[in-house]
Parts: sequence; C-alpha cells; structure tokens
Amino acid sequence: MRARVVDPVYSRLFPQGWFDVLRQIVLFGAAYYAYRILRGVVDDGQGAAIAFQHARDLISVEQALGFFRERSVQQLTGGWDVTTDFASLLYINAQTTVVLGAIFYIYVQHNQKYYFVRNMMMVAMFIALVGYIVFPTAPPRFFFPEYGFRDTVSEFTGVNHTDVKVNTLFNPYAAVPSMHCCFAIIIGGALSQVAKRRAVKILWLSYPLVLTWVVVVTGNHWISDAILGALTAGVSFAAARWLAKTRPAAWSFTPPEAIRASA
Repeated sequence: MRARVVDPVYSRLFPQGWFDVLRQIVLFGAAYYAYRILRGVVDDGQGAAIAFQHARDLISVEQALGFFRERSVQQLTGGWDVTTDFASLLYINAQTTVVLGAIFYIYVQHNQKYYFVRNMMMVAMFIALVGYIVFPTAPPRFFFPEYGFRDTVSEFTGVNHTDVKVNTLFNPYAAVPSMHCCFAIIIGGALSQVAKRRAVKILWLSYPLVLTWVVVVTGNHWISDAILGALTAGVSFAAARWLAKTRPAAWSFTPPEAIRASA
C-alpha cells in the first residue's frame, strides 16, 4: 500500500529516473562552474579597463544609430520608487527563482519539452561565455559620473555591487550578451507554449519585453546587450532544433509507468 502512494510521487519528480535528474544538475552545475572560472579573465585591472572601453564603444554605436536611450528609460520610470523597486526585485530573481522554477516545472510537468529547452540554454551559455571573454563590457550603472546612471539594485538591497561577496558570485562585466533577456525569451517562449490559459500565455509572451525594460531601468545592461541577448536566443533555438533533428532518439523516452507495466 505504501509503495502505491510513493510511486506516483517518484514518477512525477523523476520522470526519467533519479540518474537523469542528477545528470541535469551536474550539467547546469558544470556550466555555472565554467562561468566562475572564465570570469577571472576580465577581473584584473587591465580587463576592467578593456570592459569600460568596450562600453564606450557600444555607446558610440548606439548614438550613431539613434537608440542611446538608456538614461531616458531610467528617468522616465525612476521617479516612482515602487517601479524601480519592482524592477530591481525582478532583476535579482530573474536568473535564480524564475529560471530555476521554470526549469523544474518544465522537467516535472512537460518532461518531453525539457530537453529541447535545456539544449537551448546550454548553447546560449556557451555563446555568452565566449562573449564575456572576447568582449567584456561594463554595464551602465558604472557610468554614473559620466552619464548619471543609477544602480537601482544597490539602492534597493543596500548592497553595493563592488562588494567582494557579490562579485564572487557574478561577473560585473558580463553584459554582452544579456542572458537575462536571452533566458527570458527561452523560458517565456517555452512556458507560453504549455500554458492552457490565455492570460498565462500572454503573460509569458510579454515576459521578455518586461525583462528588457528591467535590465535597462536598473542600469545593468545596454539596449545593445538586450538585442544581442535576443540574437543569442535565436541561434540557440536553431542549434537545439538541429540537435533534435540529428539525434531524434534523445527525445524518445519511455515513461517509467510503461517500463513497470512491461516488467
């Protein structure tokens, strides 16, 4: 009787068995560890100087193309504390609570779709790591003296981004591409597909646009970063689709229930 109660729970949490769950954890853990290792490339003084120069190069490009509007976005919504607080809170949780929650939900509730989403995220993280090494870029919040950008996340949390404990977890010059925007497109697109209610579908479809506003209004990304983040998501989708076509067997899993029934 007890086994019958436990079985459905086990099947839901481990749709492909516990080893597959462990494999996914190791895979994402390895990707994050690679990020931690490679971040040291631009953490020294010379790397920081290069990152600031790259940011000024981006500013020049945006000015030439007519969309250097980051400061205007901050000024437009910066007058309402509740707005900047909401943006800061969402920025903090977007890559942790939202992404991890979405991955868990898709794995448990829509397991057959999970592996396509996972492959997109793996490709995106690889592209991002290359971008962070080749083109480290300082975010707008570092340009307060020159352009008056605010660091709304620091204002909201009371913790400065220059704090050593903060910088051991996050690369301050990992701006190009914006993985907040990239992951928002990947997660938003995946969850909008599986959503049954129209309102929920619209919510997730609009999520990438909301995150684009968030990263700009908090002073953490340039508009160029958001555009490049969207391009990264597009390339990742194409790569995951190619993998799905070349390795279709990877998406042909046998549910645990069928295995037990045939045993």
